[in-house]
Amino acid sequence: MRFASLGSGSRGNALLIQHKQTILMIDCGFSLRETEKRLQQFGLCAGDISAVLVTHEHGDHIRGVGSFVKKYATPVYMTYGTYRAANNCEVADLREISPGEALPIDDLLVMPFAVPHDAVQPCQFSVSDGDSRVGLLTDTGMITPHIVEHLSGCDALLLECNHDVDMLMQGDYPPALKQRVASDYGHLNNTQAAALLGQMDTRRLSYIAAMHISEKNNQARLAQQALCGVMGWGEDDIYVADQEAGLAWFDLR
Repeated sequence: MRFASLGSGSRGNALLIQHKQTILMIDCGFSLRETEKRLQQFGLCAGDISAVLVTHEHGDHIRGVGSFVKKYATPVYMTYGTYRAANNCEVADLREISPGEALPIDDLLVMPFAVPHDAVQPCQFSVSDGDSRVGLLTDTGMITPHIVEHLSGCDALLLECNHDVDMLMQGDYPPALKQRVASDYGHLNNTQAAALLGQMDTRRLSYIAAMHISEKNNQARLAQQALCGVMGWGEDDIYVADQEAGLAWFDLR
């Protein structure tokens, strides 16, 4: 199994997970043209995608889904609440998912789990090939025992480090937006992300990437320092998903 990010941040998100001939794209927050271009940069054609999974209805995660699946007739998996909230997302082959219910998609097994975020029915995912498991957690305002349970034992973790609290509070966001980002239904800060690692079973964990980093309210270095301190790793052992360059393919063996 291998995985990569086409880009991660407030201007668009898309994650790839592949095992054998099955290639999942989790979220599609870029335009159709941009998604096609980024897939080519990762050695793929858009028609190679087996399925699109959607975490929630916010534009930076769902913006390109409708046009992508209309052109390529790709099945789309999302919760009923997300679909109802995504008013402008027309999907011909919609397959409803329920958090907590395992979802086999060809060569991969997907487990959606509920998270606290200011969306209608958001979820995040862990994905397994039967031997290894990748966990994804972005767009979450707080850590819950449910999240800890679902991500414990992962071999790789793609973890939101959206903001540094001091940078957010001292920055130029309007007060209401600061409150939204920092709320229990907003986004994880560096300290919260590190706290999750402290609560998880990390004995199998060999790969961590910081995701969804705010361009205004965080720095990659701060996120790396927070996470490596918990794990006892070096800063360079924590990877960072970039908004423009994404995250290169990583193989789990």
